Parts: sequence; structure tokens; C-alpha cells
Amino acid sequence: MKQLFVVLFIIICFGCSSKKYIAQIPFKYDYSLDLLKKQAEMEETGLKNKTIVNDNSENLSDEVLYLKEKYSIVLAVMPSKIRNYKLYSYFDPWINTPYKEKSFSKTGIDCSYFLQSLYSDVYKVTLPKDPAGMWKSKSIQVFTGRTFLTEGDLVFFRYDKDHPISDVALYLHNDRILACTDKGLGIYNFNDEYFQLRYIGAGRINEDTRKK
Repeated sequence: MKQLFVVLFIIICFGCSSKKYIAQIPFKYDYSLDLLKKQAEMEETGLKNKTIVNDNSENLSDEVLYLKEKYSIVLAVMPSKIRNYKLYSYFDPWINTPYKEKSFSKTGIDCSYFLQSLYSDVYKVTLPKDPAGMWKSKSIQVFTGRTFLTEGDLVFFRYDKDHPISDVALYLHNDRILACTDKGLGIYNFNDEYFQLRYIGAGRINEDTRKK
């Protein structure tokens, strides 16, 4: 009986400890399903939230209104926080695109390549395609504080000593980042231990570049 207990104890311990070695944690929020649930709840409560969800004083298109509502749920913020519609319209069709090193196509993307294109299209700023180049770019003001992060900031990570600046992601809202892992492009929790242990610093478009 004691031998059986010891065997079971070892199995349980090793089974639990293996969770510490998960390489990357995917974004688990099913926003499409939650959006449908929220719409159903609104109907059941007599559309009490209509002024919040469907406020269209800006005369936005149906597509933009959908993105505004969708990402307010994904990022757990009020819809009024989602204002850079060009940003969300740009990356939304790319969500779940597989990862592929040094590539930028619908069959596979590298996050630094993708963010280089995004910054060019959305912010009109030209950056290098590699994370280290972005970090050193004169168009970016580098800082290390995590509490200063705002929508559109670049977030840099280090994976090994040979590559001090190994990867880059985009900060959105409420500690959510747009990043590319082995699961593909998705939205992740920046507070996750995987990202926090590898965080090096962040970058923001400097004022001189904005003026140009």
C-alpha cells in the first residue's frame, strides 16, 4: 500500500511541475462568443446598455462599431477607450495568423515584420524590421517603466543572452498586448509570468517624429 502511495505521489508531483515549462501561453478569451452573449443579455434586459454599445455620435460604419465593441470586450475596457479605429481595423484580420520567421504574409508572419508594416500604415513612422533595430531607432523613445505604457507603445523582450532584444509586441489597453507566439498572432496578458520575466523595456514614438 505504501509503495502505491509513493508512486501516486511522484506522478502527481511531476504532473503539476510540468506546467511550469509551458513555452508560451495563448490568448484564451473567446471574444466572438462573449460578444454574442452580451448582445443576448442586452435584448433580455430591454437594451439597457444601448447608449454605451451603440452610441454612434461619430457616424461610424457598422464595421468600425463592431470592432469598437469587440475590442472593448477583449481588452475589458469601456468602448469609449477604443478610438484608434485604423489600428484595430489593421490588425484584426491578421489575428490567429501562424508564426513564420522573417515573413509577412497571410500564410505566416513575424511580429517585428508585422509591426513594422503596422507602424508605417497606422502611425506613418518607418521602422526597421527587426526588434533590435526598432529599439535603436531614432523615431522611438525608449523607457523601462511598465506603468507608463499606453496604446501603441512597442514592448520589447529578451529570450536569450545572444539576442538582448529578441522580440517585440504592441501594447493596447489594460495590460493586453498584441504579440506573436508559436500559436500565431493574438492578444495576450502582459502580466503573464512568461512576458514579465522577459520584458526589457518599451518604446514610444518620440515627439520630434510626431511633428514631422
